[in-house]
Amino acid sequence: MNGKINELSKYSQVDIEKTDLISDVFERFPIVFESLKYSKSEDAIKSELIEKLECKSYDMDLEVEERNFKYCPKCGREYPLEDNYCSDCLVILKSLEDKVDVRDIEADPLFIFNGENEYDDFEKLLDRDNIEKINQFEFSYEDFSQILHDIKAQAFKNFDEIVKTNEIDFDSLGPLDKIILFTKSFVKVDFKSFGSQLGYFEEDTIFIDDRQSRSLQITTLIHELSHFLIQEILIHVICRILNASRNSYIQSLVVFILSYHPFTQLIDEYSAHNVEGRFTMFGFQDYSSFIQIEKSLDVEMTPDEIEITKSIGNTFALHIKDILESLINRDLREEIKDQFLEDRVDRPNYSALKMENCQILNEEGFIKSLWLILFDGFETASENIDKLIQVNDLNN
Repeated sequence: MNGKINELSKYSQVDIEKTDLISDVFERFPIVFESLKYSKSEDAIKSELIEKLECKSYDMDLEVEERNFKYCPKCGREYPLEDNYCSDCLVILKSLEDKVDVRDIEADPLFIFNGENEYDDFEKLLDRDNIEKINQFEFSYEDFSQILHDIKAQAFKNFDEIVKTNEIDFDSLGPLDKIILFTKSFVKVDFKSFGSQLGYFEEDTIFIDDRQSRSLQITTLIHELSHFLIQEILIHVICRILNASRNSYIQSLVVFILSYHPFTQLIDEYSAHNVEGRFTMFGFQDYSSFIQIEKSLDVEMTPDEIEITKSIGNTFALHIKDILESLINRDLREEIKDQFLEDRVDRPNYSALKMENCQILNEEGFIKSLWLILFDGFETASENIDKLIQVNDLNN
């Protein structure tokens, strides 16, 4: 695989927007790698934080007062407290106190892909004809764009159904609840209270530790949702090329492909960190799990090859951020920043930005990277059917 990885470098180009953004941060906040020089005293920083929180508290009080009303669970129209029914829909009005906790909402979002071929075992899925179809890779950037559109469209259908079924006033939710609700439009969410992991994605569920702060729960959910979306994108690519219906065998194959080799592990992890960083305040970016994988490499990868995996991860991240920013718009990003200011007491550390790679692949290069990921993955998977069966058994 190594030689093929290096060939992707000729399709790499500078992500100018990202480069300018990071350069601007470095200019405004002088850095000496691990230590940060501040122009403000610690007391001044604390005073600004207290002032920010006091203003936020005042705004929240106003918001509660402004929302002193009933609403129609069908059309969402607001009514004075003394009214009891919607004159248009002829249904009983509800108060905000009747709202369901989004954490208690059970959602089972589905992303269906129907094709002419059904593969109900790995031998059929990984036969030589299918491996040759993957090698030929009759798949265009327009096909990829359609996949992104289909995933986004289905997610919003799921989102709309959750909101309507549970009669949710989305605007009244805090930033964490909004992110939880949006995440449940893609994948199941469960809460754990054990172990040291902030969260993880497994099978069809994101597990999140709700003992951590709201801001960390938000970024952890976004990080794990990015893992889900990379997996989902590759499932759709395979189904389109093979004209296959989506099922557990194809999903297990993608899980294997993303985990069997450091090349795909690093792409997956770097992309998730990159997406998470888009919705995190500068100074709180985190690449710890990527660094951990890089340090534990049992297959030799040169620094240039690792940088190429970052470029591929960056390109995946751009498309995933486009999906997520459909909901996580500027207003919600401001709410997330406010949540960080409220939760975090430690100083920002901008040295993590030095982990950023500012290269992306052009359209031709990205399609070639998809081919490399899937063709090498199919070849290796065909030689490891027993491991695939184990993965499939765990997922079912």
